[in-house]
Amino acid sequence: MKRLATICARGGSKGVPNKNLKLLGGRPLIAWSVLQARATGLFDRIVVSSDSEDIQSAALRAGADGVVNRPVDMATDEAPKVPAILHALLETERQNNKRYDILVDLDATAPLRLPEDISGAVALLESSGSSSVITGNAAYRSPYFDLVELQVDGTVRVSKTPSRPVFRRQDVPVCYDMNASIYVWKRDALVANPSVFYDDTRLFEMPAERSREIDSQFDFSIVEFLFEKLKMADALDLR
Repeated sequence: MKRLATICARGGSKGVPNKNLKLLGGRPLIAWSVLQARATGLFDRIVVSSDSEDIQSAALRAGADGVVNRPVDMATDEAPKVPAILHALLETERQNNKRYDILVDLDATAPLRLPEDISGAVALLESSGSSSVITGNAAYRSPYFDLVELQVDGTVRVSKTPSRPVFRRQDVPVCYDMNASIYVWKRDALVANPSVFYDDTRLFEMPAERSREIDSQFDFSIVEFLFEKLKMADALDLR
């Protein structure tokens, strides 16, 4: 079973300028995803896809096996991420004349995961036979109970109407927030139908404290606090 880890990191970022190179725990943000992937011992190759030479260089210094030049049209603010992941897979296979069975994409802006989270998500995919696995944490709000949607007339309604009236969160289906940390695919499923969700997609649950994603400077400040509180460098034996 050959496994590839991809980390897709654009050079541009409006919320946090140069986000993927911003220092966290004394290292560029991009480095932590590389180090976490390396610590699992699962991957035949770890590559970083980017339109930025600076990000590519930082990734190689952190231990990435290779880099992929991300096409300009896949590096805009509006560009979806899945095509960039698929491009990284196919380009890596072309460069190395090798076909991978499992693809794992690690979001560079979610640096609080542990190697065991990656291993757990991969194990779930391989044991279940699913086409893909996503990660998430228990939702703070439930769409059946206390998450509302704004209607065109200015009124609000519960996002998802249950089949019967409910008065407690415990009485509705368990919901999760996608944390955008880890995505796992069977290679052939992604190539045949580039998507996050399939009929058999599974979710690997992570704790809320390891699920924070960086989209703003405020997020970065929270991640810095959690990074130290969770002793992330110690978890990777980097002190």
